[in-house]
Amino acid sequence: MKYTQLGRTGLKVSRLVLGTMNFGPQTGEADSHAIMDAALEAGINFFDTANVYGWGENKGRTESIIGDWFAKGGDRREKVVLATKVYGNMAPDGEAWPNQDKLSALNIRRAVDASLKRLQTDYIDLYQFHHVDRRTPFEEIWQAIDVLVQQGKILYVGSSNFPGYKIAQANEIASRRHGTIGLVSEQCLYNLAERRAEMEVIPAAQDYGLGVIPWSPLHGGLLGGVIKKEVEGGRRASGRSADALANTSVRAQIQAYEDLLDKHGLEPGETALAWLLTRPGITGPIVGPRTAEQLESALRAVELELPEEVLAGLDEIFPGPGPSPEAFAW
Repeated sequence: MKYTQLGRTGLKVSRLVLGTMNFGPQTGEADSHAIMDAALEAGINFFDTANVYGWGENKGRTESIIGDWFAKGGDRREKVVLATKVYGNMAPDGEAWPNQDKLSALNIRRAVDASLKRLQTDYIDLYQFHHVDRRTPFEEIWQAIDVLVQQGKILYVGSSNFPGYKIAQANEIASRRHGTIGLVSEQCLYNLAERRAEMEVIPAAQDYGLGVIPWSPLHGGLLGGVIKKEVEGGRRASGRSADALANTSVRAQIQAYEDLLDKHGLEPGETALAWLLTRPGITGPIVGPRTAEQLESALRAVELELPEEVLAGLDEIFPGPGPSPEAFAW
């Protein structure tokens, strides 16, 4: 496994991030524990989750699965850089009550303590704001975070799904509060098929020293060889991939992508991950394996060197917006 610093911090993290969103809803506890063991054995030390994972009446279930895994011992907790998130409403469905979601100081305080209990740990390495809270000022948010850092409950803070101007606003306000370090990472939607983050989010993250952690690196499976799987195994795309492929121009684009990789003997999913690892400012993409086999495929991407011809071909098939601000200024 290869490692890098998380943004401008001294924290060293693996270039693949283990996403846990499937733990509980799609992958049972025993298999989830096996995947985490395999990830740690392969050198992945960066695990990402969120308090709402498990969804619906099972909100918090994913954190509990991770907590039970930590409880097995073997230095599991000590070896993991643990990231979780706050924002979503944790009240049972249909029983929402004020102050049980978003980024008020009250909800942050309650949410941290609840996550720590489920995760069976006394600190969170990276505490991430899952979304922008348009009604809570950053002065209040940072005041709450300062207390948690002083208490030793969290070490670093990151954002998720923030636009570039909110990254700037958050860190400018943090810097005025006694030199607080502010945000150290941004978790955003970024992949070959969805490159809008290059316009402002990634430039802002680079200017402020944030590591960028892309989620959905295969764009809901669309970049994982969906057409090839249809042809070879009769496995039809479903969900978001199926909806996308119903568009003839998108299908032609994905076919061109798969044809290019087939020409060079490359696997689509591994290539999509490897491409992200070549991008400026990227810490590492989040991989969310449902099985051990999917984890093994993701691990191969770290060692994959993409030829210049392939990189040029990918840019031709999936053109980015171009440099900022020229992309939208002229």
